[in-house]
Amino acid sequence: MKFINSSKAVVLSLCVFSFLHSNAQTNKEEKLVISTKVFTDGTNHWYHIKDKTNIVNPIPNQPQYAETDYAKIADNILLFQRNNGGWPKNYDMKAILTPKQIDTVIKTKAILHTTFDNETTYTHVNYLAQVYTLTKEAKYKDGALKGIDFIMEAQYGNGGWPQYFPLEKGYSRHITFNDGAYMGIMNLLKKIVNNDPDFTFIDPKIRKKVTTSYEKGIDCILKMQIKEDGKLTAWCQQHDEITLLPTWARKFEPPSICNAESVDVVLFLMAIDNPNEKIINSVQSAVKWFQDSKIYNTRVESFQAPEMDSKYKKITNDVRVVTDTAAPPIWTRYYELGSHKPLFSDRNSELLYSLAEVSRERRSGYAWYTDKPEKALKKYPAWQKKWDSGNDVLKQ
Repeated sequence: MKFINSSKAVVLSLCVFSFLHSNAQTNKEEKLVISTKVFTDGTNHWYHIKDKTNIVNPIPNQPQYAETDYAKIADNILLFQRNNGGWPKNYDMKAILTPKQIDTVIKTKAILHTTFDNETTYTHVNYLAQVYTLTKEAKYKDGALKGIDFIMEAQYGNGGWPQYFPLEKGYSRHITFNDGAYMGIMNLLKKIVNNDPDFTFIDPKIRKKVTTSYEKGIDCILKMQIKEDGKLTAWCQQHDEITLLPTWARKFEPPSICNAESVDVVLFLMAIDNPNEKIINSVQSAVKWFQDSKIYNTRVESFQAPEMDSKYKKITNDVRVVTDTAAPPIWTRYYELGSHKPLFSDRNSELLYSLAEVSRERRSGYAWYTDKPEKALKKYPAWQKKWDSGNDVLKQ
């Protein structure tokens, strides 16, 4: 047996201790950072898109909290939470607000203009739950519970959710997949149902209500999947809250088969353990649709263009579609119901069949093409092998 001399042993022990201590410190520091990435959409809207309905607007060089200041960020979230438990959209939760801004926000607490749009409300609830787990400060738990109550109250009897609640006039009453609203809610509820470590504070009575809400949400998803000629395809960005059929939202968002929004639905359904026959059929049908709706030899490119002022923002680029035989498959965001033609539109609601026909403001300011279905297609073989190895739709 060989022995290490005492001086070398001491050095080795110190090195091991230093390594372990360094790793422990790194892990500790990692736990003390809660990502604010989920608030990016709202933050970008606040800083970069004009909106006269904003409660407060950013000041020049608005200072921000670091992600390590999670309690202060959570305090901001509580500040913006309204009395009904929901949140308004498009504000920076990391902003270090001025006393005047704070006072203005407080005065809007009773306004009932609250939403799930642009990753709002469900992200705030999830953040508060994480901060409560770290701090055990009751105000964060109370805010999260109030938000969960709001989500369940907003749910339609058929299992879907509107974009805004309380209900308002117009398309915001529709059941909305756009901008991750529906699936964001469902993924939050799934955490609670599965007893995620950040939601252990939920008591059995509330967890039971959440489980019922979650199951109704899945049922509504399956009922909304668009069926044509007896075959299931995918989903629309928004569905009528009564008929569950595809419907218009904004003037350039027509009823159609919407590939980008449908991907998150499919990925969610794929993640369900022991899926029943309806879920298996739903996934396979949507994957088949993604496969059949691929567009080849096409690339979309953005390029610099003369500066142009629009009602919404300053535009310095334009977008065009080019032929490229080396390009990977791509999909349009919309496919026309019935004909399955790639579909576009504009602020006058005209149905168009090429991106070039769309006005520059909408052409450059909206994601008309997507590669998101590739995510579902890549995950499908492993899912199919696990849950329905005898029926591979990609080989049919």
